Amino acid sequence: MIVAFSVAPAGGESDSVSAAVAEAVRVVADSGLPYELNAMFTLIEGEWDEVMDVVRRAVEAASRGAPRTSLVLKADIRPGHTNQLQAKVARVHQHLAAAPPTPPRHGDISG
Repeated sequence: MIVAFSVAPAGGESDSVSAAVAEAVRVVADSGLPYELNAMFTLIEGEWDEVMDVVRRAVEAASRGAPRTSLVLKADIRPGHTNQLQAKVARVHQHLAAAPPTPPRHGDISG
């Protein structure tokens, strides 16, 4: 399973959301599970119980000192599939390489 999640504390003592997010990402990195970080989400791959445990601990880490925390989570649950963080992206790149781009259609007036 792949989980994309974003966690952000609100109303805490610190104005630095990035410092709290760094604490959450530290939990993810220390888990040993494959992960990727981008500007909006952290993606993590593994089995249900291990991934959800890491997400829970990451939320707890980001929440320290904050009375409220926001969590956005999206999961791709495909039992038996592993190493999909790179494989899914590679499949899209294969399609991009195989076919010329299709121009966008804006207000087709041909009928």
